[in-house]
Amino acid sequence: MSTARADRVDRSELLAFITPRHKAILTTVRGDGRPQLSPVAIGVDEQGRIVISTYPERAKTANARKDAQVSVCVLSDDWDGAWVQVDGHAEVLDMPEALEPLVSYYRVISGEHPDWDDYRQAMQRQDKSLIRVTIERWGPIATGGFPPRLTQ
Repeated sequence: MSTARADRVDRSELLAFITPRHKAILTTVRGDGRPQLSPVAIGVDEQGRIVISTYPERAKTANARKDAQVSVCVLSDDWDGAWVQVDGHAEVLDMPEALEPLVSYYRVISGEHPDWDDYRQAMQRQDKSLIRVTIERWGPIATGGFPPRLTQ
């Protein structure tokens, strides 16, 4: 029987946990106040912000522009793996300001691109945007399982 865990961590431990993980759920607030959840691929930039590639017309982008308070649930690849909720302040970058941060986003997720000029042209052609989340607080790194009282 596995026991559920909730490990409180400092910022450096949080970033060490998040950096290799790229699957997350971004939660923004709709105009009517209800949450809007989006599965997203994430990276962590050089300043320790969570970065998300998107398009300007997506609901998550419009919502983040109206209300910058967002949450990101960072998931492990394994369904039963550890996860953490991060709360923060979102900033939306559009072209042309988004171009070099999108290069950085690609690098932190996938490494070097075989043709950076081609990548930059594609990002401009697609009119991509980037959401940057400055981390303000976070919960414990958690794992599922049975409550400790049932596994002792």
